[in-house]
Amino acid sequence: MIVFNYEEDVAAYTVKAATDPRVANRVIIYRPPANIASQSEQIFAWEKKTGRSLKRVHVLEEEIIKRSETLPFPDNIPVAVLHNIFIKGEQMGYELKEEDLEASKLYPDYNYTTIDQYLEMCLVNPLQTKLAAFA
Repeated sequence: MIVFNYEEDVAAYTVKAATDPRVANRVIIYRPPANIASQSEQIFAWEKKTGRSLKRVHVLEEEIIKRSETLPFPDNIPVAVLHNIFIKGEQMGYELKEEDLEASKLYPDYNYTTIDQYLEMCLVNPLQTKLAAFA
């Protein structure tokens, strides 16, 4: 499972937290409940929204690790990050505790962008590629 966070939502939560005394010297976790999905669920959602089927190519974990170790820097970074997120599941590798601050619960008045809303944006009005995006 992965957590999808739209960068504008992370920015909005960060601005809210910057002046919130409840957050002073604490870590905020961005894990909106409606945005927790597997890679397969995200692919299915895109197929449903577009009405098209995507061709699936399965790559063994060992091959991804090998690529992250053998590609030159910085080409190896996206491969390593995607391995960490989609295969290792590090975003969801721990349970939230009662004392953890999760952004969508801390600020329930903020309507974060759901996976479905983001896919709709990509379909109707594709976003400009950000400088930090993987090429």
